[in-house]
Amino acid sequence: MRRLPVYLLLDTSGSMNGEPIEALKNGVQVMISSLRQNPQAIETAYISVITFDSSARQLIPLTDLASFQMVDLHATGTTALGEALKLVSNKIDTEVAKTTTEQKGDWKPLVFIMTDGIPTDDWQSGLAEYKKRKVAYTVACAAGTGADTNILKQITDNVVGLDTADSQTISKFFTWVTASIGVSSTRIEDTGKEVTGLNELPPPPKELNIIV
Repeated sequence: MRRLPVYLLLDTSGSMNGEPIEALKNGVQVMISSLRQNPQAIETAYISVITFDSSARQLIPLTDLASFQMVDLHATGTTALGEALKLVSNKIDTEVAKTTTEQKGDWKPLVFIMTDGIPTDDWQSGLAEYKKRKVAYTVACAAGTGADTNILKQITDNVVGLDTADSQTISKFFTWVTASIGVSSTRIEDTGKEVTGLNELPPPPKELNIIV
């Protein structure tokens, strides 16, 4: 069984306190519930949650949809995005099965990053590590006006922006992430080909601005 690994890198710094952090948690829970209704996704998608504030940690290792249990999120501290990129690089190395002469490995991971701020650590060295890993695509979401889309554009060409970081807009982002994972899992099940960028994903809702 070739898995489709999905890594969510979620900003849990102090500025996400209150409505945004609750919206983040609810967004992931709704996403999991929706994906469980999708026969292709339930076969292939495995989800991991990595949070970053003053440090980065993997709250949930790669887990199949049926077993996935969301944990509580707390907003505190600064924005160690570089550490999160290093951590996801490490987890891609250890959790994603590589193709060998005997067997096909997992599909290339999908990585979704959401942040409302500017990195407070050495994000360039984290990015240098991350760029060495092969992923199908990375999507970065700038939630609200405090995030630096120029930095996110250096991480990935696929950057979307939310005007505000509230429960309504954050839930729209996760609805779109759900659809994107669904399309990616259907594509690999039906054709054996991976989705590689925004142009192959469902169009984002009007609350999500594509940053060019």
